[in-house]
Amino acid sequence: MMQNQGGIDLPPFFSLHAFDTIDSTNLFARNLADKGEREGALVWSLKQDQGVGRRGRGWSSPSGNLYCSVLLRPECDAAEGAKLSFLIAIALLRAVKDTLPEPDTIALKWPNDLLINRRKLAGILLESKSDANGKLDWLVIGTGVNIATFPQSTEGLPATSLKNEGSHASVQQVLENYSYQLLELYMLWKTEGFDPIRRIWMDHAIGIGEKITVRLPGDEFTGIFQDLDPGGALVLALENGKTRTVTAGEVFFSGN
Repeated sequence: MMQNQGGIDLPPFFSLHAFDTIDSTNLFARNLADKGEREGALVWSLKQDQGVGRRGRGWSSPSGNLYCSVLLRPECDAAEGAKLSFLIAIALLRAVKDTLPEPDTIALKWPNDLLINRRKLAGILLESKSDANGKLDWLVIGTGVNIATFPQSTEGLPATSLKNEGSHASVQQVLENYSYQLLELYMLWKTEGFDPIRRIWMDHAIGIGEKITVRLPGDEFTGIFQDLDPGGALVLALENGKTRTVTAGEVFFSGN
């Protein structure tokens, strides 16, 4: 555990589990979930030894950046719970936007990336467990935010950090901001559903009206980013005049 948590200011909804070093904040949060921990458990570590990104990729986790995972029990099915990744992306954007000298350079990329000047600042990883009826037992949402450093070699988009973009935000400041934004948006989702989250996400989305390429296992196609549907799927306008919705895949902008 972390020897000195430095008076972290979190809403009462959260219970903090802080570490100097851990294998994976998501793994620790999953173990808490299986032991019956209430929602709001927030696992934070200064470093990770086995950080994991999407599709099982490694997530570089040196000290100076934010690595945390939140346990939620949203009482919905897995498909509805997956939409919370959009909520988390908005919370992260709001947590860091005002720390940037040029706030308008930050944007959201489908499905759950946070970009500054089209360079990746943060990643989000959702893991869940459902009961026999398909209802979520728990949902763990892991986030990694490049604050002091960023990896020089990445797949897809190049990376960046807050420091590289002129922000002086600390890890503690981003964590605190994120916790308050997350809770506010989670309460909005609980009372009004996904639609207001979808509208907020679209207000900050990058690439609307642009030609993008979607890569799927064994398939690749191009279209104009048109919309985000009520289920969180990407809606593309194809050259043949038809539309296509994408529920999962890798998105690339022209020139990437």
